[in-house]
Amino acid sequence: MEGLTTWVHDLLLPVYGREVSSSSPWCPQWWEHLEAVAQLHALWMAWQELTDPGAGMTGPAVWHRDYLWPLMHTLRDPNGPFAGCRAGGHRPKGMPPTEPYPG
Repeated sequence: MEGLTTWVHDLLLPVYGREVSSSSPWCPQWWEHLEAVAQLHALWMAWQELTDPGAGMTGPAVWHRDYLWPLMHTLRDPNGPFAGCRAGGHRPKGMPPTEPYPG
């Protein structure tokens, strides 16, 4: 988690963060949203693989096209993991209700 946090704060957000708005939310406590953590972890792992010199010359372009923008659109979607959070604060999301399995 420490490596992911460093990558998000030192590379991802300064370069690709874009401004927060109601149509493009971001939570300042993003680590409290497990869906966001899972997606950011996947994005970070793909970045490590595709920016490695062994990935070839097109690795970074593939990362941008296939990983960065699709995941950022999902994360920043108004109905995504940060729905309900505002520029200045975190709001925990409730889990959808479930019922016990009848069998």
